[in-house]
Amino acid sequence: MHDKRDDTAMRRRPLTKAIHRSLAVTLAFALAAPVMAQEQGASTTPADDVAAQSSITTLDNMTVTANKREENIREVAAAITVLGGQQLENFNATQMSDYASYVPGLQLQSNGTPGQTQVSMRGIAAMSPGSTVGTYLDETPVGSNSLYQQATLFSLDLFPYDIERIEVLRGPQGTLYGAGAMGGLLKYMTRKPDTSTREFRIGGGVSDTEGAGDLGTNYRVGMNLPLVQDALALRVSYARNDIAGYVDNLVDGRKDINEGEQTSARAALLWESDVVSAQFAVMRQEIDSENNGTIALDPETHEPIAGLSNYIYEDEPFIKELDHYALTVDWDLGFADFVSATSYSDTHTVITSDQTLTYGPFTALFGLPPGRASLTYALDLNQITQEFRLTSKSGQPFEWLVGTFYSDEDGDNAQTVPITQFDGSPIPGLSTLGDLAIPSTYEETAVFANGSYKFNDWFKLGAGVRFSRNEQDFAQIVSDGILLPIGTSTNDSSEDVFTWSVTPQFQLNEDVMLYAKAATGYQPGGPNVLAPGLPPVVDSSMLTSYEIGMKSAFAGNRVVLDLTAYQIDWEDIQVASQVNGISGLVNGGEATSRGIEASAVFRPVDGLTLGVNAAYNDAKIDEDFPAIIVPAGPAQVEVNTGLKNDRMPYVPDLTWSITADWFVPLGGNWSATFGGGVRWVDDRTNGTTERQIVRLLDPPTVLDEQITEPLVIDSYYAFDLYAAFSNTNWTLRAYLKNATDERAYSTMNDIVDQVTGITHHTAASPIQPRTFGVEVDYRF
Repeated sequence: MHDKRDDTAMRRRPLTKAIHRSLAVTLAFALAAPVMAQEQGASTTPADDVAAQSSITTLDNMTVTANKREENIREVAAAITVLGGQQLENFNATQMSDYASYVPGLQLQSNGTPGQTQVSMRGIAAMSPGSTVGTYLDETPVGSNSLYQQATLFSLDLFPYDIERIEVLRGPQGTLYGAGAMGGLLKYMTRKPDTSTREFRIGGGVSDTEGAGDLGTNYRVGMNLPLVQDALALRVSYARNDIAGYVDNLVDGRKDINEGEQTSARAALLWESDVVSAQFAVMRQEIDSENNGTIALDPETHEPIAGLSNYIYEDEPFIKELDHYALTVDWDLGFADFVSATSYSDTHTVITSDQTLTYGPFTALFGLPPGRASLTYALDLNQITQEFRLTSKSGQPFEWLVGTFYSDEDGDNAQTVPITQFDGSPIPGLSTLGDLAIPSTYEETAVFANGSYKFNDWFKLGAGVRFSRNEQDFAQIVSDGILLPIGTSTNDSSEDVFTWSVTPQFQLNEDVMLYAKAATGYQPGGPNVLAPGLPPVVDSSMLTSYEIGMKSAFAGNRVVLDLTAYQIDWEDIQVASQVNGISGLVNGGEATSRGIEASAVFRPVDGLTLGVNAAYNDAKIDEDFPAIIVPAGPAQVEVNTGLKNDRMPYVPDLTWSITADWFVPLGGNWSATFGGGVRWVDDRTNGTTERQIVRLLDPPTVLDEQITEPLVIDSYYAFDLYAAFSNTNWTLRAYLKNATDERAYSTMNDIVDQVTGITHHTAASPIQPRTFGVEVDYRF
């Protein structure tokens, strides 16, 4: 096998190598990023303010909407991290994987392409297609709660342009945000139109990624136009990011096969008066990738077989298109505020995966040599949501909120597994291994209430409840193939779910607040795929979380410290399983997740901010998953897809990051900000242990037992740097992601011949290779 690592090195531009080295030396003294702004009411310096705007995460002096009312983050009894829009720009964060490791408790797996991401929080792993981490865009949810839209595989991964901030809420958010937010919530808050100030912006940049033959490029434009002074304004933006490919194809020799592009377009119209405001916003985001950012590893050593290369017989394009429309009305009624939030979204996702090495050998059933095969998912989702809520005025001893929520989802899931002879010619009598359509509907209605009472200056008690009902319909339409019986089957389900939360809060003194929180969350159940050995309906997955936290500030707010400890008891876990090659779901028993999270910020001198984020998590299965029984003549096959004491998939025990930002006034209206960060992620497993027993029924005898343990993905660290020079109008930035070009992996799976059972190679998605870029922005 020819090793292409030498070829890659030869294609690297000498000038770029020199820039890499010089930038790393220049910025090595500035480890950088997560910083917290000053506590409200505390004295700050201009240097502190600018440094805070440059940090990757923010923990204080920030308004958040976690409780669906505007509050200071330091006064909210919940674990929240905020990522600001300016911070995301400094790090050139174009996808979730660029910043996830800087948020304690947030875990992310990526298949190397924006939008192909699985997100989990606090050890609540993505073990089934249903969402465990909710996503909101301003006041409305985005993404399906159905079991048939692969929500955990394709989490909303917005290209964060025109985003004001991202609020990361850790722990169950079931009472206020409902289904699918059992692990936590990602809340993207966009920039609103400004009715008083006109603004224009234009910018762009270039980047160079290790192993790529071409440069990556991007550009962006935006404007804010007051149409009627202090009454009506329009905000419009557009951004495009052309992603350079860096994976080569070992099959046909093609270079850089994983090129792609991201685009984001948004328009928002805001009308406001003294008592009423209304905003109508339209957003379209697209991701279009030619192939996955996955490489081939030796199945024994897990070393790259040929550098950044993979075996691709059939291209693996990925397309995701999101159209989102939202109308939000805020009405000041005097005694309370009324909010109506309406949304309509249309999501289209298509992904193809090469199955040649997995299912291609099925041609042997027809006396032919191994052929080519692929699997294509086409997912379409139309979603309408409506929320009405009434919120009391803030600052009163008793603060309350009541509301109602409605969601209607109409989804299609088409799956096809075409197979041909190796030269592409058809196989007589067989065109596909399977052709399956799964149309589904999900309708949910909920009522909720939340309140808190401040008994005195040091004690406050909060509580919340939510009652939800969902009804679902599902059809399984098999039109061709040999994997499933041809025909149509239908199924449906309905369920009622009650969630609650209780939050006592103690203000020990001006600088220290303690809180405790007990809360529940759920992942909806639903009708299952119809196949022998699988249950017809999957129950809701429920959890109860117990949390204790402290938010504190010392030494005139030069030291800010947040600590959180939690235990989560998870029941009726929904687990993806396979019976005779058919994927379905089962409820898989119980698990426990325990952990500690810490975030600290130090400001030793004006303009310099040092940050530390860390999370320890122990998430394990408490009992063997229920066995799936498959009849096999005089015997039966018993399959357990998870065993007691298994670690939760893709959940590291320990993660941490060390960061720093340094703001330097340069004079003449110019300033500089230097920063960077080191992030470390512990080892993980790619799944749970599978045990398969073949048992003779009469007399009862174990004929065979096989144990398949998950793969272990090694721990890694990555080092990021940036520098920015700004004045009133101009900003020039340079950044370096993964400065030492660590070859670490986000996901890992064996590619196994389904006829012989032999592993050909291990497919792994590396973290972003070393990438250097330069950006320029002009505002006027």
